[in-house]
Amino acid sequence: MLPLVRKPIKLYLISWWCRHLLAAFNIQVITKGHPPPVTTLGNTMFVGNHVSWADIHALNSLVPVKFIAKSEIQDWPIFGYLAKVNALFIDRTKRYDAARIVNIAAQSLQAGDNLCLFPEGTTTDGTVMKPFKSSLIQAAIQAKATIWPFAIRYPRPDGSINTDMAYAGDITLPQSMKAVLQQKKPVVELTFLTPIVVDDTVTQDRRALTLQTEQLIRRELNLWRND
Repeated sequence: MLPLVRKPIKLYLISWWCRHLLAAFNIQVITKGHPPPVTTLGNTMFVGNHVSWADIHALNSLVPVKFIAKSEIQDWPIFGYLAKVNALFIDRTKRYDAARIVNIAAQSLQAGDNLCLFPEGTTTDGTVMKPFKSSLIQAAIQAKATIWPFAIRYPRPDGSINTDMAYAGDITLPQSMKAVLQQKKPVVELTFLTPIVVDDTVTQDRRALTLQTEQLIRRELNLWRND
């Protein structure tokens, strides 16, 4: 139905699909901080750390977003189809593809879409964060969008990090899905931090803006760089 229906219905169906997918995997979503108001949201770029294939579905279950993803995701089973109708793909093997995606993402934001960006460029096991890449933040600057930092954490009942929820390293997607299904009641926490409105009062330097966003998320997760 997704390619055939109007945008509001498409967004509703994507959120509905994601909620049911998470329920099928028995994943509970917990929100903290400043969750976004779904009905009034637009021209917003959500920026977060990246741990699992479940990250985007957890966010989409709360607020419909398009996400900026590496082109390989198109080939994933099941998830690849959803991505094709609701993602902007970047080919990381092409040095100059980021400039193309920046322009497309800026146009999407200006049209009222919400986007999701994982600036680490890859996933981790949740116990560390990689430095954020700054190039795609330029789209939010061009669109004068709101940047909404959010921190993703998969906690165990004792408060430690549930690394079994991570889709990182050499694990395959089927192996990751199996690992999630073997858990009793996995939890994903989404902590929404204070939004940053990109206007004339905010720095227009994408590197400074990216670093500010990264530091806010690191502080929330208590994951600091060692260098």
